[in-house]
Amino acid sequence: MKKFLLLAFLISLQSFAQQNKFSGTWGNKKCKDCKKEYIFTITIAQSNYKIFGTAEVTSDHKELNSGVLEVTGHVYPHGDKAQIKLKDQNGNTSSAVLFVEDSVIQFTKNGGSDIVPKEMILNKLYE
Repeated sequence: MKKFLLLAFLISLQSFAQQNKFSGTWGNKKCKDCKKEYIFTITIAQSNYKIFGTAEVTSDHKELNSGVLEVTGHVYPHGDKAQIKLKDQNGNTSSAVLFVEDSVIQFTKNGGSDIVPKEMILNKLYE
């Protein structure tokens, strides 16, 4: 009986630790009184420590449009930091780090192609 209670307690801790903070649609659309030349939207799903999804940069300037980007990555053990890779239809890749805090994601590009902006703050648009 003691082993069962210990196992149930460990499972509940594991479930509590995996809150999937990155899941949802995030973007910089909710910016008021700012002049943006582009809108960045990322829709990702987190399953345990893996991330999958799509992203897109849209703009009135054709050279800034990215098309649909494939997003893959992983979440670090504490659950508030993720490393992602973005890939376009031509095979160009870029990597970025995401930090989540209080329903806001800080997006910081690490390297690769110029298919996404370097830094931005993303607000949650949809669950």
